[in-house]
Amino acid sequence: MNGAETTSDRVLNDAKKSRRRVGIFGGSFDPPHMGHISVAREVLEVLALDELVWVPAFRSPHKLEAEQAAPLIRLHMVRTATQSEPRFRVDDCEILREGLSYTVNTLREIKADAGGESSEIFLIMGADQYAFFDRWREPHSIRELAKIVVLDREGSTGAEEVGVIRVPMERVDISSTEVRARIACGDSIKGWVPNGVSLLIEREGLYRS
Repeated sequence: MNGAETTSDRVLNDAKKSRRRVGIFGGSFDPPHMGHISVAREVLEVLALDELVWVPAFRSPHKLEAEQAAPLIRLHMVRTATQSEPRFRVDDCEILREGLSYTVNTLREIKADAGGESSEIFLIMGADQYAFFDRWREPHSIRELAKIVVLDREGSTGAEEVGVIRVPMERVDISSTEVRARIACGDSIKGWVPNGVSLLIEREGLYRS
């Protein structure tokens, strides 16, 4: 042992404090897939979270051109995908708020519901999202409301920043875009999405060309 403190060591030391640790995992989830589940489970453990909150967007301001499944259907898929993990929770605040889903509004709402200063909030995003984070609405306010957790794919690097935790992640070769493309082509998505999500997609006739 060289005595160097890893990201996991720092996180676990911080977790010894009394504040409840809540992760926020937002996205379109169109549909939620096994890559989302894998990343969310790893983040739970690495960050020693008490709870990971999935927040399906009503409409992402970064995906205005994209066609999407109806918000309530995506919400139902996320609830189905996460029901087997007791530390997962699904928050429908962006669906109920409608309009464009801005993270700063969601963090304010969730932090208030989570007890304000009695909870520590961790906003989880990919390195690709963090690359243009400063163009989000009120990025400075977001940094005040939450610690930012950047999921770095295996082999990627990033400079240390105050208020930012970088968590190395193995590359997950599944995307919602790919799942939708397979369905449109009539290919199987077994193993790509949770079984309950697959049944919902079939029942609703989603993503067919």
